[in-house]
Amino acid sequence: MSQERLSMRKIEEALRLKWACGLSTRAAARSCHISHSTVSEYLARAEKAGLKWPLPETLDEDGLYRLLYPERFQTVSASSKPFPDWENVREELKKAHVTKHLVWEEYQEAHPDGIGYSQFCDLYRRYAGKLDPYMRFEHIAGEKLFVDYAGDTVPITNPETGEVRQAEIFVATHGASNYTYAEAQPSQELAHWIGGHVRAHTFFGGVTDQIVPDNLKQGVKSPCWYDPDLNQTYLEWAQWYGVAVLPAPVKKPRAKAKVENAVLVVERWILARLRNRTFFSLADLNRVIRELLTELNDKPMQITKKSRREEFEKIDFPALHPLPARPYEYATYKMARVNIDYHIEYEKHFYSVPFTLIHEEVRIRATENMLEIFHKSQREAVASHPRSSALGRYSTQTAHMPIKHQKMGEWNAERILRWAEQTGPQTAQFIQALLVSRQHPEQAFRCCLGILRLSTRHSVLQMEAVCQSAYEGRVFSYRGVKDLLENQPALSPSEPVQLPLHENIRGTTYYQ
Repeated sequence: MSQERLSMRKIEEALRLKWACGLSTRAAARSCHISHSTVSEYLARAEKAGLKWPLPETLDEDGLYRLLYPERFQTVSASSKPFPDWENVREELKKAHVTKHLVWEEYQEAHPDGIGYSQFCDLYRRYAGKLDPYMRFEHIAGEKLFVDYAGDTVPITNPETGEVRQAEIFVATHGASNYTYAEAQPSQELAHWIGGHVRAHTFFGGVTDQIVPDNLKQGVKSPCWYDPDLNQTYLEWAQWYGVAVLPAPVKKPRAKAKVENAVLVVERWILARLRNRTFFSLADLNRVIRELLTELNDKPMQITKKSRREEFEKIDFPALHPLPARPYEYATYKMARVNIDYHIEYEKHFYSVPFTLIHEEVRIRATENMLEIFHKSQREAVASHPRSSALGRYSTQTAHMPIKHQKMGEWNAERILRWAEQTGPQTAQFIQALLVSRQHPEQAFRCCLGILRLSTRHSVLQMEAVCQSAYEGRVFSYRGVKDLLENQPALSPSEPVQLPLHENIRGTTYYQ
């Protein structure tokens, strides 16, 4: 039922309650769920039209509407008062700062004898009312990009194992033009969520004023309309692109109707066509999605008879901001504490920081290629390193070391060697060799402390025997010694340990 027809029913009921039932204006308004001022307007218009109750049986709803609102049905000569191009009016109103009054004034300049402003607004409302609900929601050119994941997934089969995993479909659409981007991703994890934003903006060739995501936990930690708490990486991405992230209000479907409609179109136009196809890689799936996406954006829309691409190039694209000089590089964050060797660990690799930060807590920012380390609230990194995938190895910058490798906290090479000698000569020999196996002895402090602390849980005989075996096998690592201890049977106290002489047992003077 149209809005006008429903309104006529309310008008007729309000007149009946007032004239036939004798209710007050406010009581009639409460019964009809409308304001009392609206009921008063209905009564005034009915009296002006000369209507009484009961209404004439020959008077239908259209006739009643014409009697009550005659100004809306004034005959307009097409030759003397040409109507505006309503589709062009709709496009103009999408542009920033453009109002109905401005468009009407421009229309009046071209047609001084044209329709008045009130009739202009009324006729445009009638035109807009014929559009789909999602199109009636006014969007400013270049203002908003809506992003979300489709509810449907696409299976990808591993050609070697036959294992099937589901690919997620990321969708982004412009508010004013409905120009759409879609891609398949391995998951909805933060790295893929950010990557989808980067690739979508590259596809569009510009940046909107705002991004409107659903309250996906990867991007929005706290879904509050007034003060949403964004994930730190998502916030950093937004700052990089100079865009505001305004998550859609919770339980407000109209606020995200644009992207939900885009998701539905992608599911029906693209995913439905892929239902009987088998894909063996994400790249193959994305190649087909891109082909179908081109068809979708070039296909004329049912209402406007224009394609999404035409609308985008005419409305949204001219209003977009330029892309940053280089795309954002995804980053993850982690807190760590600086060890006595002035290194921090990230994914089993060790990176140096200035030795003055020993025992301090620092924040790690890691991208695909670089690792930056920040202390407290400082904006500048205290250290930066190229990312390394070498497990158990060290990335050490000379500038981070203390002069002459002197005391760092309470630990240095001399003290570690003295502790090792208290266990036995084989342990001292192994610890000494471990220290010189690194480019800088400080890089081995963490490993040495771990090994020497094992001596508190094992006998001297076990430690001496294992250190001798590790030395001979060139196993210079904490885990290697630990594994040897766990796999070695307990020794009898009566069993002597043979300690061969080695010329490279240097003693503590080596480090002085």
